[in-house]
Amino acid sequence: MLPPRYDWHGFGFDTRQVHAGETAEPGHGARITPVYLTAAYRFDSFAQAEARFTGADDGQLYSRNLNPTHQVAERRIASLEGGSGAIVVGSGQAAITAVLLGLAGAGERIVSTASIYSGTRILFDRTFARLGVASDYVRDARDEAAWDAAIGPATKAIFIETIPNPKNDLVDVVAVSRIARRHGIPLIVDNTVATPYLIRPLELGADVVIHSSTKFLSGHGAALSGAIVDGGRFDWVGSSRAYPGLTEAGTAGKPSYVEAYGERALEAYLRFGIVNDLGAALSPVNSFLLQQGIETLSLRMERHLANAAAVAAWLDAHPAVESVDFAGLPDNPFHDIARDRFGGHAGSVFAFTVRGGRDAAEAFMDALQVFSRMTNIGDVRSMALHPATTTHVSFPADERARLGIGDGLVRLSIGIETVDDLIADLSQGLDAATRRVGA
Repeated sequence: MLPPRYDWHGFGFDTRQVHAGETAEPGHGARITPVYLTAAYRFDSFAQAEARFTGADDGQLYSRNLNPTHQVAERRIASLEGGSGAIVVGSGQAAITAVLLGLAGAGERIVSTASIYSGTRILFDRTFARLGVASDYVRDARDEAAWDAAIGPATKAIFIETIPNPKNDLVDVVAVSRIARRHGIPLIVDNTVATPYLIRPLELGADVVIHSSTKFLSGHGAALSGAIVDGGRFDWVGSSRAYPGLTEAGTAGKPSYVEAYGERALEAYLRFGIVNDLGAALSPVNSFLLQQGIETLSLRMERHLANAAAVAAWLDAHPAVESVDFAGLPDNPFHDIARDRFGGHAGSVFAFTVRGGRDAAEAFMDALQVFSRMTNIGDVRSMALHPATTTHVSFPADERARLGIGDGLVRLSIGIETVDDLIADLSQGLDAATRRVGA
């Protein structure tokens, strides 16, 4: 059995980010969820041990798949995203791996937008390929014919990001969900950069939501974590594709996950099957830190979004800047999606291109003082990175060109500092770039 949901249904987003998922701590009445640092749990009897291993008793068995600290974070994230349940794991990469390898096996395929985060592309093209799971890419997410051409009989899932990193080329979840439904396959959406504060993909037709909760959900940059949210609505039995892990009966005459868990079938299948088997366990300490971050998500996102819009507009007007990839700008080709799906916002992770190529980008990066030169995103601190020599350095030059990762491109993750200080830092960085390459 699965733990019960505590979704605080009917309460506002701000209330749920603080309270959803909590249970009373019986020992001492602690107000904050305790950190349960234990690998395993004692059984009261021989019969209880058997019941927990067979699923007849939903109590704790082993922290690889159930931990009381994790359960609070899981319920809270599920509530904010509007899912039937959630699972926290060791990283966002672990979340992607668990979901897609749970749905696709050797000889099968997944389809994804091409501009997803570089680490995810590397995961698909290197590790998934070695396991026999092939990936097909659609370069223009608006092109329904391209999706239809990429999806074949062996395709088991569609994967997209709401706000791709670093190009900020927003994806219309509603449009892609129509394609997924037409082909009878689930839509998996990485909502890391947008967060449920900005958009909730399950409400727009997605079937599963993934987070690298290391990023905005935590916000402090102190601990790795990932999350998987089951929408609970995909028809695994009626799909035109086979998902035997979910629909076939288990050993010793046990019912299938769909029969046993209904709308929470995927959550149970991943929790007790794939996540358990892969061992992608999250530390309870990191789970505790994730909960602390979620409590202030909406407050932080308000500042992230406001700062990002101001910085993007300032960069767009600067003579040393060639272009700004930010869908919140009115002339951006993805502005209509920002307006229609994201309330006019475009997140706070985007890129711009400094005039003068690599030399100018190097001078700019080395001059920064408030912005941290680092590879993370979604921190309260503002960060900058040069993708062509870091996250995309292993990509062939022609693929970098197709993805728009030029030598002058710089990725920014805008934090919550005073916006005037961020603009001043960018200004002196661009002055340094101009001095390096000339006016």
